[in-house]
Formats: sequence, structure tokens, C-alpha cells
Amino acid sequence: METRVVLLGIIVEDIASVEALNAVLHEYGSYIIGRMGLPYREKNMHIISIVLDAPQDTISALSGKIGMLPGVSAKALYAKTQA
Repeated sequence: METRVVLLGIIVEDIASVEALNAVLHEYGSYIIGRMGLPYREKNMHIISIVLDAPQDTISALSGKIGMLPGVSAKALYAKTQA
């Protein structure tokens, strides 16, 4: 199956959603190449970068699940070439 490399940017504004977010990310762990999280304490939010190599439908499903969490938003940036 053809895969895409994507950078998924996540902003968490509701800290109560962190546990659910981590559960979703764990579910898709086999597609995750790397992850970096930055707490922005002055603004009471967390910024997370996830790099994935996954089929398009998997990326869409993950983004959708993350976007449904309260106080969490996500945006995907795709590499121009497909893996």
C-alpha cells in the first residue's frame, strides 16, 4: 500500500484531553516516525509535532480522531513526494 510522509501539528488547549490524545497516538504508534512535545506554560497549552509514514486513509482517520477531542486541534502538512 502506498504511504505518505506527513508532519501532524497538534495544539492542546484543554489539558484534560491529554490522556485521550496519548491513547489515540498509541493506537497509531506503528506509523509514527518521531514525536516532539513542547509545553507553552505562559499560554497554558502544549504544542506537539508528530511525523508519520502512513497510508492516506490512516492519516485522515488519525487527524479526525484527534480533531474530535475537546480543546485539541490538528493540521497535517504533507511531503510533496509519496513514500
